[in-house]
Amino acid sequence: YKENSFVVFTFPIGKEANFNGVVDIVSQKAYIYNDASGTAEVKDIPNDIKDEVAKLKQELVEFVAETNDALTEKYLEEGVLTEDEIQTGLKEGIRNGTIIPVFAGSAVKNIGIHPFLEGLINYFPNPSQINEIKGINPADDSEIIIKPEEKNPLCGFVFKTVSEPHVGEMFYVRIFSGQLKSASDFFNVNKGKVERTGQLMIALGKKRIDVDALDCGDIGVMVKLKETETGDTITDNELKVRLPEIIYPDPIYSLALHPKSKQDQEKLSQSLAKLHKEDPSFTYRMDPEFSETIISGSGDMHLNVIIERLSRKFDVAITTGLPRVPYRETIKGSAKKQGKYKRQSGGRGQYGDVHIELKPFPAGGFEFVDAIVGGVVPKNYVPAVEKGIRGAMQEGYLAGCPVVDISATIYDGSFHPVDSSDMAFQIAGSMAFKNCMAEAKPVLLEPIYKVDITVPEEYMGDIMGDLNSRRGKILGMDTKDKHQIISALVPLAEMFTYINDLKSMTGGRGSFTMKYEKYEEVPAHIAEKIIENKKKEKEEQG
Repeated sequence: YKENSFVVFTFPIGKEANFNGVVDIVSQKAYIYNDASGTAEVKDIPNDIKDEVAKLKQELVEFVAETNDALTEKYLEEGVLTEDEIQTGLKEGIRNGTIIPVFAGSAVKNIGIHPFLEGLINYFPNPSQINEIKGINPADDSEIIIKPEEKNPLCGFVFKTVSEPHVGEMFYVRIFSGQLKSASDFFNVNKGKVERTGQLMIALGKKRIDVDALDCGDIGVMVKLKETETGDTITDNELKVRLPEIIYPDPIYSLALHPKSKQDQEKLSQSLAKLHKEDPSFTYRMDPEFSETIISGSGDMHLNVIIERLSRKFDVAITTGLPRVPYRETIKGSAKKQGKYKRQSGGRGQYGDVHIELKPFPAGGFEFVDAIVGGVVPKNYVPAVEKGIRGAMQEGYLAGCPVVDISATIYDGSFHPVDSSDMAFQIAGSMAFKNCMAEAKPVLLEPIYKVDITVPEEYMGDIMGDLNSRRGKILGMDTKDKHQIISALVPLAEMFTYINDLKSMTGGRGSFTMKYEKYEEVPAHIAEKIIENKKKEKEEQG
């Protein structure tokens, strides 16, 4: 597709709650909807939008004129095109990708749906009008051209999965070439396995019509498949080709799910797995640090739909909240301390004694160094010391957060020939680590994300000011298609509600992506509040 190739086909009449119709830019007719029946009254274009509609018609004609040389020449000479020429040019532009149609409408209010469907029929190419489809050879990733003809080998693409109580999983497939018959074998290229179709169906709304075969260009439904998923290419054994997979946008909004009961907890994971099959654009994971399930998607509305379906389809009751920030702790200084564990309670006692040095480890992660000389701590007890330190690193000195990026060196200690044990040295290692952390200038770290924000130029001032208020660091700016792209580093703690805030600032015209970049030290005044809150949480938990 070319840049800036969006063309408005229907324009809204009214806004938000007052949205009650659309104008067909091609026919210059207004359709007013007085109820949710989908039936419209054809009227003249309202005066307050006549100028805007005229401008859009002019833009549409200019795009049509660029679809082929003959139309370009006529438009330059005469300045007008006939209705037939406009119809022909729109079809050609959509087919070759120079025109991307934009329709206004509301599925909830049933406004603009009929003009949209009419547009699909009138302007979009049918399968026989598509010259070729590009696929990928799974053996070497080379390009394969597929001709959309029924006489050619089968090639289809599974683009949607829906689960229904009495039917099970239903797989929606588009046939790009050949024919798929009921009760026949097909090859799943993505899974490398052969499956067999059951009864094939055509879906018309909620109705399912049984058919014997799906022909080239058909969209149909397969059932009772074990291996197939959304995004899979199906072929017969004559054709080894994989169609390009659906690319989903990276999730930018997350919620933490808290099941209301143990029964809900048991059902949650399985229910999310089924919903993910139906909608791969959302993700879910268990956060082991906080023992909570995190779902992520494209926005609050997207996740609200997932939550509603959890309740309606799977009877899973949950409450939601913002995810918790995975803070970390590290040290800026070094310290040498002893950890000595000695217990005597009749019979054999417990004895372990170690001296360790703790210092920053810029390379990242954890380094353990054995610097014992002379056997003051036997070699067989050194791994226990490391285990004790690693265990203690799970709960830092400041806020109880995991400790990262440190180097621990054991350089001295003592043992008892009878009372020493792995457990005693493990505890001693843990004690020495905690003693060192207290004096090695511990600091709190927070995750920092690289954020790329795309907005119209007029919102630049608001966006920049907002980023500064979120402790963001501007990396740079770029221009693309009359939009500004701002790149910044922003703490994750400041980004959980950003999608809604950006929508408010730009009237829904802004978008952003974010990706983990690194951990950085939390400013002291903010760290104090976080540490205080963490301590309160720990006290409340007992």
